Amino acid sequence: QVQLVESGGGLVQAGGSLRLSCAASGSILNINVMGWYRQAPGKQRELVAVITGGGTTNNADSVKGRFTISRDNAKNTVYLQMNSLKPEDTAVYYCNAVITRVGSLAAFNYWGQGTQVAVSS
Repeated sequence: QVQLVESGGGLVQAGGSLRLSCAASGSILNINVMGWYRQAPGKQRELVAVITGGGTTNNADSVKGRFTISRDNAKNTVYLQMNSLKPEDTAVYYCNAVITRVGSLAAFNYWGQGTQVAVSS
């Protein structure tokens, strides 16, 4: 089965930086779009940033100019560089990827387990 494993979360002061990583493993034929979502306490899950296999990116307005999404296709890994962090960035961050498995005719969405990011003032 395909798995997404996230790392890099933690506690940081406002203005600091964190880099999240998400590595996909398993019997993978192809990874299409990859992205990061987050869910803050009392709020619905929201899209933070996405990146296509060709490197095209799109970010939520709330993080533009501060967050950068990137990927390393050789490592099946997507990253989220978070700079100038604000307390309102506090949330559980989830990795998402559209993946076609070896032997499958269809692509499916897969989710990581989530990693906690806490920004203190």
